Amino acid sequence: MKKNVIIATDNLLLTDSAKTAHGLIRGSERFNVLGVVDSKYKNLDAGELLDGSFRNIPVVDSIDEAIKKFDNIDYLVLGVATVGGFLSNSLLDVVMDAITKHISIVNGLHEKLNEHKEVALLAKENGVELIDIRTPKSSKDLHFWKGDIYKVDVPIVAFLAMDCAMGKRTTARFVKEECLNMNMRVEMIYTGQTGWMQGNKYGFIFDSTLNEFVAGELENAIVNCWKEATPDLILLEGQSSLRNPSGPCGIEFLISGNAKQIVLINDPKKTYFDNDPIWGEIPSVASEIEIIEKFGAKVIALALNTRGLSKEEALDYQTRYKKSLGIPVVMPLEEGVTRIISEIKGLQS
Repeated sequence: MKKNVIIATDNLLLTDSAKTAHGLIRGSERFNVLGVVDSKYKNLDAGELLDGSFRNIPVVDSIDEAIKKFDNIDYLVLGVATVGGFLSNSLLDVVMDAITKHISIVNGLHEKLNEHKEVALLAKENGVELIDIRTPKSSKDLHFWKGDIYKVDVPIVAFLAMDCAMGKRTTARFVKEECLNMNMRVEMIYTGQTGWMQGNKYGFIFDSTLNEFVAGELENAIVNCWKEATPDLILLEGQSSLRNPSGPCGIEFLISGNAKQIVLINDPKKTYFDNDPIWGEIPSVASEIEIIEKFGAKVIALALNTRGLSKEEALDYQTRYKKSLGIPVVMPLEEGVTRIISEIKGLQS
């Protein structure tokens, strides 16, 4: 049974920092989202704020208001992913307030609540649970890469992007949901805390895993999924991007995860990695595709993140990319992902 949760976004609901909240607002098999705590947007619907779709997820301005408005709150979920994964003072205040009102906490930040003496003591006094999603596994529970990935005989499709926070997980989830609607047997491998929170069964937290074991944990998740769930299709949630200097990532999915089909995501208006000129300009999509294909994979579609674009601008980018790249170019929020699934089905036939 799903647990009832409220999400704290530290007044960052409509920023990239709240991508965990965005994922849960759009759907979760693990949690039933009652509302969002964010005083900047109180009395509005989180779904409408996010993408114009009413989801009956009210935004409230405090834990007290949430308790008055919602029955049976099981957890407060920290719905932000901050730089470095640190807990802000304002978010800490919300956490302490929730604990004193006997609400357990789900934390996806690198900073562990169980290691925070004041928080841990208060939680013990109030009999609440602190779940730190990014707690690293013990070395004895980690896996080395063995080569079993080559036994997997169903398509593995990875979702990569030109930079962080462009919609890798969201696009993969859209594809998963649409495949399930089409009675396809599909599983999504999570590689971040939000993917776990959304209820995906197989996966691991990439950035909480010792580097030596990343390849093995990825392989283990895929192989276990293939053996136990017997899907017709496996989707891999990507992380960061191939050339983001703060955390380059993606080659693991191509080599260790043996993903041969790639859906690449791009935000046409984003110029610099993490919007910081010091980090450098995001390279061209064509050059990214060239790199991916040098590793023996094929980019089967480009998905566009259209935030900040007018309808006319989005259509213009779509037309230009189609012409220059010669692959399907889709806008998942506006058009859905049927075209991506058609490309995947073509690979299976």
